[in-house]
Amino acid sequence: MKEKIKALEARVDEALAEVKSGEGLKDFFAKYLGRTGSITALMKEMGNYPKEERPIIGKLINSFRDSVQARFKALEERIAAEELAAKYASEQVDITMPARRTTRGAIHPTNLVRAKLCEVFIGMGFKVYEGREVEDDYHNFTALNTPKDHPARDKQDTFYIAEDVMLRTHTSPGQIHCLETMKPPFKVVMPGRVFRCDDDATHTPMFHQIEGLVIDKNLSLCDLQGLLDTLAKAMFTPETKTRFRPSYFPFTEPSVEVDVSCCECGGVGCRLCKGTGWIEILGGGVVNRRVIENCGLNPDEWSGLAFGAGLDRIAMLKYGINNIHILYDGDQSILRQFRK
Repeated sequence: MKEKIKALEARVDEALAEVKSGEGLKDFFAKYLGRTGSITALMKEMGNYPKEERPIIGKLINSFRDSVQARFKALEERIAAEELAAKYASEQVDITMPARRTTRGAIHPTNLVRAKLCEVFIGMGFKVYEGREVEDDYHNFTALNTPKDHPARDKQDTFYIAEDVMLRTHTSPGQIHCLETMKPPFKVVMPGRVFRCDDDATHTPMFHQIEGLVIDKNLSLCDLQGLLDTLAKAMFTPETKTRFRPSYFPFTEPSVEVDVSCCECGGVGCRLCKGTGWIEILGGGVVNRRVIENCGLNPDEWSGLAFGAGLDRIAMLKYGINNIHILYDGDQSILRQFRK
Protein backbone atom coordinates (compact mmCIF):
# COMPACT_ATOMS: atom_id res chain seq x y z
CA MET A 1 0.00 0.00 0.00
CA LYS A 2 2.91 2.37 0.76
CA GLU A 3 4.21 1.80 -2.75
CA LYS A 4 0.77 2.50 -4.25
CA ILE A 5 0.45 5.72 -2.25
CA LYS A 6 3.94 6.79 -3.28
CA ALA A 7 3.19 6.17 -6.97
CA LEU A 8 -0.14 7.96 -6.70
CA GLU A 9 1.53 10.89 -4.89
CA ALA A 10 3.89 11.34 -7.84
CA ARG A 11 0.95 11.46 -10.25
CA VAL A 12 -0.85 13.93 -7.96
CA ASP A 13 2.22 16.20 -7.92
CA GLU A 14 2.32 16.22 -11.73
CA ALA A 15 -1.42 16.81 -12.01
CA LEU A 16 -1.43 19.72 -9.54
CA ALA A 17 1.47 21.34 -11.39
CA GLU A 18 -0.60 21.31 -14.61
CA VAL A 19 -3.74 22.87 -13.08
CA LYS A 20 -4.03 26.51 -14.26
CA SER A 21 -7.77 27.26 -14.09
CA GLY A 22 -11.04 26.58 -12.32
CA GLU A 23 -11.93 23.98 -14.94
CA GLY A 24 -8.63 22.22 -14.31
CA LEU A 25 -9.42 22.14 -10.57
CA LYS A 26 -12.77 20.46 -11.29
CA ASP A 27 -11.09 17.80 -13.42
CA PHE A 28 -8.43 17.16 -10.76
CA PHE A 29 -11.00 16.80 -7.97
CA ALA A 30 -13.07 14.35 -9.98
CA LYS A 31 -10.02 12.27 -10.91
CA TYR A 32 -8.40 12.04 -7.47
CA LEU A 33 -10.70 13.26 -4.66
CA GLY A 34 -14.18 12.57 -5.97
CA ARG A 35 -16.36 9.52 -5.33
CA THR A 36 -14.77 7.59 -8.16
CA GLY A 37 -11.35 9.20 -7.71
CA SER A 38 -8.05 7.34 -7.31
CA ILE A 39 -7.60 8.24 -3.61
CA THR A 40 -11.14 7.13 -2.76
CA ALA A 41 -10.43 3.86 -4.59
CA LEU A 42 -7.56 3.16 -2.17
CA MET A 43 -10.02 3.05 0.73
CA LYS A 44 -12.02 0.39 -1.09
CA GLU A 45 -8.95 -1.85 -1.25
CA MET A 46 -8.63 -2.11 2.54
CA GLY A 47 -10.85 -5.19 2.52
CA ASN A 48 -8.05 -7.06 0.78
CA TYR A 49 -5.75 -6.71 3.81
CA PRO A 50 -5.77 -8.58 7.15
CA LYS A 51 -7.86 -7.00 9.91
CA GLU A 52 -4.85 -6.24 12.07
CA GLU A 53 -3.22 -4.20 9.25
CA ARG A 54 -6.29 -2.20 8.29
CA PRO A 55 -5.99 0.55 10.98
CA ILE A 56 -2.42 1.28 9.89
CA ILE A 57 -3.36 1.30 6.20
CA GLY A 58 -6.40 3.50 6.88
CA LYS A 59 -4.22 5.97 8.73
CA LEU A 60 -1.77 6.12 5.80
CA ILE A 61 -4.54 6.69 3.27
CA ASN A 62 -6.26 9.36 5.42
CA SER A 63 -3.01 11.19 5.96
CA PHE A 64 -2.31 11.14 2.21
CA ARG A 65 -5.83 12.31 1.39
CA ASP A 66 -5.68 15.17 3.93
CA SER A 67 -2.38 16.30 2.47
CA VAL A 68 -3.76 16.32 -1.10
CA GLN A 69 -6.93 18.13 0.02
CA ALA A 70 -4.88 20.84 1.76
CA ARG A 71 -2.77 21.38 -1.34
CA PHE A 72 -5.90 21.37 -3.51
CA LYS A 73 -7.57 24.03 -1.34
CA ALA A 74 -4.50 26.27 -1.39
CA LEU A 75 -4.30 25.99 -5.17
CA GLU A 76 -8.04 26.66 -5.47
CA GLU A 77 -7.74 29.89 -3.48
CA ARG A 78 -4.77 31.06 -5.53
CA ILE A 79 -6.45 30.38 -8.89
CA ALA A 80 -9.69 32.06 -7.72
CA ALA A 81 -7.71 35.16 -6.74
CA GLU A 82 -5.89 35.19 -10.10
CA GLU A 83 -9.11 34.80 -12.09
CA LEU A 84 -10.80 37.56 -10.11
CA ALA A 85 -7.84 39.87 -10.70
CA ALA A 86 -7.94 39.07 -14.43
CA LYS A 87 -11.68 39.80 -14.52
CA TYR A 88 -11.19 43.17 -12.80
CA ALA A 89 -8.40 44.03 -15.23
CA SER A 90 -10.57 43.23 -18.25
CA GLU A 91 -13.44 45.32 -16.89
CA GLN A 92 -11.37 48.38 -16.12
CA VAL A 93 -12.76 51.65 -17.43
CA ASP A 94 -10.49 54.42 -18.56
CA ILE A 95 -12.17 57.42 -16.93
CA THR A 96 -10.04 59.78 -19.02
CA MET A 97 -11.78 58.59 -22.23
CA PRO A 98 -14.63 60.81 -23.48
CA ALA A 99 -18.12 59.53 -22.69
CA ARG A 100 -20.32 58.04 -25.36
CA ARG A 101 -22.65 60.60 -26.87
CA THR A 102 -26.32 60.00 -26.26
CA THR A 103 -29.01 61.58 -28.37
CA ARG A 104 -32.53 62.43 -27.34
CA GLY A 105 -35.31 60.80 -29.27
CA ALA A 106 -38.25 62.62 -30.81
CA ILE A 107 -41.94 61.87 -30.93
CA HIS A 108 -43.03 60.93 -34.44
CA PRO A 109 -45.04 63.73 -36.14
CA THR A 110 -48.03 61.41 -36.64
CA ASN A 111 -48.00 60.60 -32.92
CA LEU A 112 -47.73 64.29 -32.10
CA VAL A 113 -50.87 64.95 -34.12
CA ARG A 114 -52.64 61.94 -32.61
CA ALA A 115 -51.84 63.05 -29.06
CA LYS A 116 -52.95 66.62 -29.76
CA LEU A 117 -56.25 65.53 -31.32
CA CYS A 118 -57.00 63.12 -28.47
CA GLU A 119 -56.24 65.90 -25.99
CA VAL A 120 -58.68 68.23 -27.76
CA PHE A 121 -61.42 65.60 -27.93
CA ILE A 122 -60.98 64.55 -24.31
CA GLY A 123 -61.35 68.22 -23.39
CA MET A 124 -64.74 68.15 -25.15
CA GLY A 125 -65.88 65.09 -23.17
CA PHE A 126 -64.96 62.32 -25.60
CA LYS A 127 -63.69 58.89 -24.58
CA VAL A 128 -60.81 57.27 -26.51
CA TYR A 129 -61.59 53.84 -27.93
CA GLU A 130 -58.85 51.55 -29.30
CA GLY A 131 -60.40 49.37 -32.00
CA ARG A 132 -59.02 46.14 -33.42
CA GLU A 133 -56.97 46.07 -36.62
CA VAL A 134 -58.29 42.72 -37.90
CA GLU A 135 -62.00 42.96 -38.68
CA ASP A 136 -64.77 40.82 -40.11
CA ASP A 137 -66.77 41.79 -43.18
CA TYR A 138 -69.84 42.70 -41.11
CA HIS A 139 -68.15 45.39 -39.00
CA ASN A 140 -65.87 46.69 -41.77
CA PHE A 141 -68.47 46.88 -44.55
CA THR A 142 -71.96 45.42 -44.09
CA ALA A 143 -72.99 47.17 -40.86
CA LEU A 144 -71.68 50.44 -42.32
CA ASN A 145 -74.19 50.18 -45.19
CA THR A 146 -71.52 49.33 -47.77
CA PRO A 147 -73.08 47.37 -50.69
CA LYS A 148 -71.75 43.96 -51.71
CA ASP A 149 -70.64 45.34 -55.10
CA HIS A 150 -68.80 48.35 -53.64
CA PRO A 151 -65.25 48.75 -55.12
CA ALA A 152 -63.74 48.99 -51.60
CA ARG A 153 -64.50 45.29 -51.13
CA ASP A 154 -62.27 44.29 -54.08
CA LYS A 155 -59.01 42.49 -53.38
CA GLN A 156 -57.01 45.20 -55.14
CA ASP A 157 -58.20 47.64 -52.44
CA THR A 158 -58.41 45.49 -49.29
CA PHE A 159 -55.97 43.12 -47.55
CA TYR A 160 -57.97 39.93 -46.97
CA ILE A 161 -56.80 37.34 -44.42
CA ALA A 162 -59.71 34.99 -45.10
CA GLU A 163 -62.90 35.26 -47.15
CA ASP A 164 -64.71 37.40 -44.58
CA VAL A 165 -61.72 38.56 -42.48
CA MET A 166 -59.49 41.48 -43.39
CA LEU A 167 -57.16 44.20 -42.13
CA ARG A 168 -59.52 47.09 -41.45
CA THR A 169 -59.66 49.61 -44.28
CA HIS A 170 -60.79 52.48 -42.02
CA THR A 171 -61.42 53.18 -38.35
CA SER A 172 -65.19 53.31 -38.97
CA PRO A 173 -65.77 49.71 -37.72
CA GLY A 174 -65.13 51.20 -34.30
CA GLN A 175 -68.45 53.04 -34.70
CA ILE A 176 -70.29 49.71 -34.91
CA HIS A 177 -68.45 48.21 -31.92
CA CYS A 178 -69.28 51.30 -29.84
CA LEU A 179 -72.93 51.32 -30.93
CA GLU A 180 -73.20 47.64 -30.00
CA THR A 181 -71.55 47.92 -26.58
CA MET A 182 -72.08 51.47 -25.28
CA LYS A 183 -75.30 52.88 -23.91
CA PRO A 184 -76.28 56.22 -25.52
CA PRO A 185 -75.76 59.07 -25.28
CA PHE A 186 -71.97 58.96 -25.71
CA LYS A 187 -69.06 60.63 -27.47
CA VAL A 188 -66.06 58.59 -28.55
CA VAL A 189 -62.95 59.10 -30.66
CA MET A 190 -61.06 56.19 -32.26
CA PRO A 191 -57.45 56.66 -33.46
CA GLY A 192 -55.57 53.80 -35.08
CA ARG A 193 -53.79 52.20 -38.02
CA VAL A 194 -55.66 51.20 -41.17
CA PHE A 195 -54.61 49.27 -44.27
CA ARG A 196 -55.31 49.60 -48.00
CA CYS A 197 -53.64 48.38 -51.19
CA ASP A 198 -52.37 51.81 -52.21
CA ASP A 199 -48.89 53.28 -52.56
CA ASP A 200 -47.82 56.65 -54.04
CA ALA A 201 -46.57 60.07 -52.88
CA THR A 202 -49.68 60.69 -50.80
CA HIS A 203 -50.69 57.10 -49.91
CA THR A 204 -49.08 54.14 -48.15
CA PRO A 205 -50.40 50.59 -47.58
CA MET A 206 -50.52 51.34 -43.85
CA PHE A 207 -51.55 54.74 -42.53
CA HIS A 208 -53.36 56.34 -39.58
CA GLN A 209 -56.87 57.67 -39.12
CA ILE A 210 -58.93 59.10 -36.32
CA GLU A 211 -62.66 58.49 -36.17
CA GLY A 212 -65.20 60.41 -34.11
CA LEU A 213 -68.72 59.36 -33.17
CA VAL A 214 -71.39 61.25 -31.21
CA ILE A 215 -74.71 59.56 -30.37
CA ASP A 216 -77.41 61.71 -28.83
CA LYS A 217 -80.86 63.13 -29.53
CA ASN A 218 -81.67 65.83 -32.12
CA LEU A 219 -78.16 66.19 -33.58
CA SER A 220 -77.61 68.10 -36.83
CA LEU A 221 -74.87 69.25 -39.20
CA CYS A 222 -74.71 72.52 -37.23
CA ASP A 223 -73.46 70.54 -34.23
CA LEU A 224 -70.88 68.82 -36.43
CA GLN A 225 -69.60 72.12 -37.86
CA GLY A 226 -69.23 73.65 -34.42
CA LEU A 227 -67.35 70.57 -33.21
CA LEU A 228 -64.99 70.46 -36.21
CA ASP A 229 -64.45 74.23 -36.17
CA THR A 230 -63.21 73.94 -32.57
CA LEU A 231 -61.00 71.03 -33.61
CA ALA A 232 -59.44 72.92 -36.55
CA LYS A 233 -58.65 75.98 -34.44
CA ALA A 234 -56.96 73.82 -31.80
CA MET A 235 -55.01 71.80 -34.38
CA PHE A 236 -53.80 74.65 -36.61
CA THR A 237 -54.33 78.31 -35.62
CA PRO A 238 -57.13 80.24 -33.85
CA GLU A 239 -57.84 82.00 -37.18
CA THR A 240 -58.53 78.74 -39.04
CA LYS A 241 -61.96 78.50 -40.67
CA THR A 242 -63.91 75.44 -41.82
CA ARG A 243 -66.35 74.86 -44.63
CA PHE A 244 -68.56 71.93 -45.66
CA ARG A 245 -68.99 70.57 -49.20
CA PRO A 246 -71.65 67.97 -50.09
CA SER A 247 -70.27 64.46 -50.52
CA TYR A 248 -71.31 60.81 -50.21
CA PHE A 249 -70.40 58.07 -47.72
CA PRO A 250 -72.50 54.90 -47.29
CA PHE A 251 -72.62 55.30 -43.50
CA THR A 252 -73.63 58.99 -43.27
CA GLU A 253 -76.57 60.91 -44.74
CA PRO A 254 -76.17 63.78 -45.40
CA SER A 255 -72.41 63.50 -45.95
CA VAL A 256 -69.84 66.29 -46.24
CA GLU A 257 -66.19 66.88 -47.06
CA VAL A 258 -64.61 69.31 -44.60
CA ASP A 259 -62.05 71.90 -45.68
CA VAL A 260 -59.97 74.24 -43.56
CA SER A 261 -58.50 77.54 -44.60
CA CYS A 262 -54.93 77.02 -45.79
CA CYS A 263 -52.49 77.04 -42.87
CA GLU A 264 -49.72 78.26 -45.20
CA CYS A 265 -51.32 81.34 -46.77
CA GLY A 266 -54.24 81.95 -44.41
CA GLY A 267 -56.79 81.48 -47.21
CA VAL A 268 -55.26 83.89 -49.75
CA GLY A 269 -54.11 81.15 -52.13
CA CYS A 270 -50.74 79.45 -52.54
CA ARG A 271 -49.03 76.37 -54.00
CA LEU A 272 -50.04 74.18 -51.04
CA CYS A 273 -53.77 74.86 -51.46
CA LYS A 274 -53.46 75.11 -55.28
CA GLY A 275 -54.64 78.70 -55.20
CA THR A 276 -58.03 77.91 -53.65
CA GLY A 277 -57.27 79.01 -50.08
CA TRP A 278 -58.81 75.76 -48.76
CA ILE A 279 -57.45 72.29 -47.92
CA GLU A 280 -59.56 69.16 -47.44
CA ILE A 281 -58.78 67.39 -44.14
CA LEU A 282 -61.66 65.03 -43.35
CA GLY A 283 -65.09 63.68 -44.17
CA GLY A 284 -68.16 63.27 -42.02
CA GLY A 285 -71.88 63.67 -41.71
CA VAL A 286 -74.99 62.58 -39.87
CA VAL A 287 -74.95 58.84 -39.16
CA ASN A 288 -77.16 56.97 -41.63
CA ARG A 289 -80.44 55.78 -40.10
CA ARG A 290 -79.75 52.28 -41.42
CA VAL A 291 -76.44 52.09 -39.52
CA ILE A 292 -78.22 53.03 -36.28
CA GLU A 293 -80.90 50.41 -36.99
CA ASN A 294 -78.23 47.76 -37.73
CA CYS A 295 -76.90 48.26 -34.20
CA GLY A 296 -80.29 47.83 -32.51
CA LEU A 297 -81.10 51.48 -31.78
CA ASN A 298 -84.24 53.39 -32.76
CA PRO A 299 -83.26 56.00 -35.40
CA ASP A 300 -86.38 58.01 -34.56
CA GLU A 301 -85.05 58.44 -31.03
CA TRP A 302 -81.28 58.56 -31.51
CA SER A 303 -79.18 60.40 -34.07
CA GLY A 304 -75.44 60.52 -34.59
CA LEU A 305 -72.54 62.50 -35.97
CA ALA A 306 -69.52 60.76 -37.47
CA PHE A 307 -66.28 62.08 -38.93
CA GLY A 308 -62.92 60.67 -39.90
CA ALA A 309 -59.56 62.21 -40.73
CA GLY A 310 -56.15 61.00 -41.84
CA LEU A 311 -53.59 61.65 -39.11
CA ASP A 312 -50.73 61.43 -41.59
CA ARG A 313 -52.37 63.99 -43.87
CA ILE A 314 -52.89 66.43 -41.01
CA ALA A 315 -49.25 65.93 -39.96
CA MET A 316 -48.11 66.64 -43.52
CA LEU A 317 -50.15 69.85 -43.65
CA LYS A 318 -49.19 71.00 -40.16
CA TYR A 319 -45.45 70.41 -40.59
CA GLY A 320 -45.04 71.10 -44.32
CA ILE A 321 -44.17 67.53 -45.37
CA ASN A 322 -44.69 66.99 -49.11
CA ASN A 323 -44.35 63.19 -49.31
CA ILE A 324 -46.04 60.74 -46.95
CA HIS A 325 -43.14 58.27 -47.27
CA ILE A 326 -40.94 60.73 -45.36
CA LEU A 327 -43.01 59.83 -42.30
CA TYR A 328 -41.99 56.16 -42.56
CA ASP A 329 -38.42 56.26 -43.94
CA GLY A 330 -36.87 56.57 -40.46
CA ASP A 331 -34.59 59.43 -41.56
CA GLN A 332 -33.13 60.75 -38.30
CA SER A 333 -32.26 64.12 -39.82
CA ILE A 334 -35.99 64.68 -40.36
CA LEU A 335 -37.38 63.08 -37.22
CA ARG A 336 -35.03 64.94 -34.88
CA GLN A 337 -36.66 68.20 -36.02
CA PHE A 338 -39.67 67.21 -33.91
CA ARG A 339 -37.81 67.14 -30.59
CA LYS A 340 -39.45 69.16 -27.89
